[in-house]
Amino acid sequence: MGKIAPVRRLVILLLVLALPFFVVACGSSSSENTAPETVEGTLPQEEDTGGNAPAEGDAAAGKEVFASAGCAGCHTLEAAGSSGTTGPNLDESGTGYEEAFEQISNGGGGMPAYKDQLEEKEIADVAAFVAESAGGRR
Repeated sequence: MGKIAPVRRLVILLLVLALPFFVVACGSSSSENTAPETVEGTLPQEEDTGGNAPAEGDAAAGKEVFASAGCAGCHTLEAAGSSGTTGPNLDESGTGYEEAFEQISNGGGGMPAYKDQLEEKEIADVAAFVAESAGGRR
C-alpha cells in the first residue's frame, strides 16, 4: 500500500508541472488592460458658435431685425423703444457681442433658438445692436 503505481505517479507529476501554467493563465486575464491603444474615428461634436461668431454685424440693420423678429415683445431695450418683461432687461445686461450672438443663435434660459429662423448675418446684426445698445463689449 505504500507504493504508488507508476501511472499514478506520472499523472501527479504532470498535474504538478501544469499547475503553474493554469495559475499564470488565470491571473493574467484579471490584470490585462482591455482598452485599445489607439482609437480611430472622431467623437461627435456639439454644435457651438461660442468664439465662432462672425467678426462684424451692422447695429443699424440689427435694430430692424430686433423689431421684425419680435425681440421687443420679451426684452426691454431703450434703443429699440421696447419694454418687454418676459426676458431679461437688455439695458441692464451689459451683454457683449459674442454672448449675444450665442444666445440669439442657440437660445437657452427660456429663449428660443433663432438659428433656424434668421440668417447668420441677421443674427450678427442683432447681436451688434444689442451689444452696442446694452453697453456690452464688442
